[in-house]
Formats: sequence, structure tokens, C-alpha cells
Amino acid sequence: MVIPKEVKTIISQLKQKGYEAYIVGGCVRDFLLASQNEAAFAQGYGGPRDWDVTTNAKPEEIQRVFPDSFYENNFLTVTVRIESKKIPEIEVTTYRLEAKYSDKRHPDDVRYAKTLEEDLSRRDFTVNAIAMNDKKKIIDLFGGQDDLKKKIIKTVGNPDERFGEDALRMLRAVRFAATLDFTIEEKTAEAIKKNSVWLEAVSKERIRDELVKIIMADRAAEGIELLRQLHLLKYILPELEENYGVGQNKHHIYDCYHHALKALEYTAKKKFNVHVRIAALLHDIGKPKVKVGNGINSTFYNHEVVGAKMAFQILRRLAFSSKDVEKITKLVKWHMFYYNVDEVTESSVRRLVRNVGPENMAELLQVREADRIGSGVPKAEPYKLRHLKYIIDKVSKDPISVGMLKVDGKDVMEILGIDPGPRVGQILDVLLGHVLDDPKKNTREFLSTEIKKLGALEDKKLKMMAEGAKEDKFEVQAEEDKKIKDKYWVK
Repeated sequence: MVIPKEVKTIISQLKQKGYEAYIVGGCVRDFLLASQNEAAFAQGYGGPRDWDVTTNAKPEEIQRVFPDSFYENNFLTVTVRIESKKIPEIEVTTYRLEAKYSDKRHPDDVRYAKTLEEDLSRRDFTVNAIAMNDKKKIIDLFGGQDDLKKKIIKTVGNPDERFGEDALRMLRAVRFAATLDFTIEEKTAEAIKKNSVWLEAVSKERIRDELVKIIMADRAAEGIELLRQLHLLKYILPELEENYGVGQNKHHIYDCYHHALKALEYTAKKKFNVHVRIAALLHDIGKPKVKVGNGINSTFYNHEVVGAKMAFQILRRLAFSSKDVEKITKLVKWHMFYYNVDEVTESSVRRLVRNVGPENMAELLQVREADRIGSGVPKAEPYKLRHLKYIIDKVSKDPISVGMLKVDGKDVMEILGIDPGPRVGQILDVLLGHVLDDPKKNTREFLSTEIKKLGALEDKKLKMMAEGAKEDKFEVQAEEDKKIKDKYWVK
């Protein structure tokens, strides 16, 4: 592991002007973690993505050292532009102290700190309160390195005070545990339970951003379960917590809540995108509302429709974009589509594609896979799901027909000066044969010339050519169909 030259240059220039300067925060944490696992780092895993520097220089002094910078916040942070594609800018922040957080979200006042120790003491967790100079010398005043080795998330100082300052830190603790595969230290965990109600004071946008990071972690399901155990889930997704302990029927081996977690776990394992992961977590969110009966014969009729409405409300509440809300809601609403190989027609599949949108079909099938695994079945993609993929692919392609031509029946009649009749269709069939043999021939210029030639043929000859062209079309269709079947391993 090496410190990028751009970061070293920032520190060096500040030191040349008589100021202190250190790398600090999450980038030091990730630097140390990557250093502990050189093999993983060598393969491209781990290591800092962003670099932050702290200094005793005040914002206006930082700007004098770096004229190409800007300062547009109240948190003593100056963004320094770097002429580098690798690291275009670096945030440089003055040592600071934060006064009381009356609203549990923002400090009432941000003041200059005199020393690095004062600055580090106001940070959230020990693993984020480590500083490093440009020679890779570590300044660790709160045992952060030891906690990194033990894989522990622990607050700097009194956890009640840290969470009282910024309630979002409770959610960040869970996020770090999920993304770093760490555990939360006992006193820190107890303080989260005690202060969990303060999460209500945090903006929905900040909660959404942390929730998405948890859901996108490899240990997403463990992260959601940790939210529940620490009494945070009820302030974020109370509807999901209501699924806890709600038994299902003979088609499931888990209750509704653990079914959702197993589905999410599968999407994380498969590296599916955020829309699929959220849809997998919420796809059965409506089941407790519609459950009838108990035991193996209980029913959940219409739960996908009720669940889609609930998902819409949840996502709007958490300030997701309209585009995200629409896509995820569709995935929830249509996840129960019915399909059996010899029972469902191509027209019904076309309706499904039309309702969901062709751009969403791959994601819908991924949600269905997650649903199956969450139900306890061994195979995510049985034969009938592969067959459905084949039909979707088939009906999504433009059919082989004269409609593909750059000319139509009206052109044939105008060029030949004839009225509607069998010859018009026969000429178009022959033209289609030419284009199937050589797609480059599908131009108005070539086809118009061919129309004149075909128009001069006798009826019998033209009819014979048209019938031959139709047979060629069927052969092409059969060949294309075989390719699609082979693609999905279906008969």
C-alpha cells in the first residue's frame, strides 16, 4: 500500500507553509485494512476510494496555499482541485470541535480545535479516528488499530454522547458492520438500542443513503437483521418488522420476515443491482395485511398488489427518486406472474412484458429467483423459468414479416400502377426472401428495382416464387427459434 503522490503533495505544501497536516478518517481505516490483506488488495479489492486531510490551517489559509480550491460549507472543509485523473480533488478540513446537537442531526456550532487530539476525539468510531502522516506514521489515540484487528465497531468515548450528537451514527455503525464484516461492541450496541428513537429526528434522505449502502453490502441480510436487533428497523421499515414471526403456508419453510432476508441474501450473493435487492426485500411486504387462516393452508391472496402499494408508500417516505419508485413498485407488483410451460400462451407473455416493460423483465426474473431461494427451494432457476426466458426473448424480437421491409404494399401498387390483389402480397413475400438472404438489400432503391422486375412476371411464376420465399422464411424462423432455445437450455 502506498499513499498517492497527490495526497503527499497536499500535505507537503501545507507543511512547507508551517502548518500541520494528516490523512484522517475512513481513508486511513481502509488503508490499514488493505495493508492487512495485501493479497486481496493486489487483486483490486479494498483500499481508500477518497482521501481526506486534516490540518490546523484555517479555511482562508488553506485557500491561500491552494488558490485552485473552493469553500462552500459551514464545516471548515475546503475542496482542493488536483490536476490528476486518478484523484481530481481532495477535501482538506481544519481541526474542529462540534458543539451540542440540539436536533440530533446538525451541530449547533462548529469551532476550531487547537490540536489533532481534539479533532480526533469528536469523531464517531475508533476505527475512523486514526490519523496518518505522509510517511505512514500512525497517530492512534483511541485504540482504533486494535479494534480493526478485532473487527469491532466501537464509539470514540461515551457512546450515548456520540449518538446524542448525531443520531445517524447509529445507522452508520450498522453499515460499517455490514460492509466491513465487523461486529458492534457491546456497550456501543446497548447505546444504540437506548437511543434508537432519535433516528426519527434524522432526515429521510440521510437514512435512505445509509440504508442503500447496507442493502448493497455483501452481508446485506445480516445488516437488515442487525437493524432489527438494535431497534432501528422499526423507525426505517416498520412494515418489514411487522413480517417478523408471521408464519407462511406449505410452500415456505421460513416466516415472512426471514423469507425476505433469504431473498435479499441471494440477490447480494449474485451481485444484483439495487432495484432488484430492494424489490426482493419488499416483494412480500403485504402478506401480513392479507393473511387468511393459519398453518400450512393459510393464504395470502392479492398480497402482491397490496405489497406494491405499500412499497410505493415506503419508497416515497424514504425520498427515493420517482424513477426508482416506479421500477421497484413494478417488480413487487408483478413478481407473482404465473407460468407453466404448456399452459401459458405467447400472447399472455407479451401482456406481461407490456405491463412490466421490456427493460424491467431481466430484473423481474431475478426477483423471482430470489423469491424461490427465499422459500427454501434448492434451485433458483428451474426448467420452466428458463423456458419463460426463452419465450420472453422470442416474443421480444421483431417477427419475421414483410413489415420489416423498407417498402410496403402501397409502394408496390404505385410503382406498378396496379390495384390491390394477390400479386401485391406475393411480390412482398419474394422481396422478404431477398432480404433474409442478404439484409443489406433492404433499401428502397434495391427493392423498388426488384418490384419492377417482379411486376413483369406471369402470375404462375410469381406465385411459385412467393411460395418458395415463404418456405425459406419458415426455415429462418425455425433456425432462430433453435438458437434461442439453445441459449436457455430448453427443448
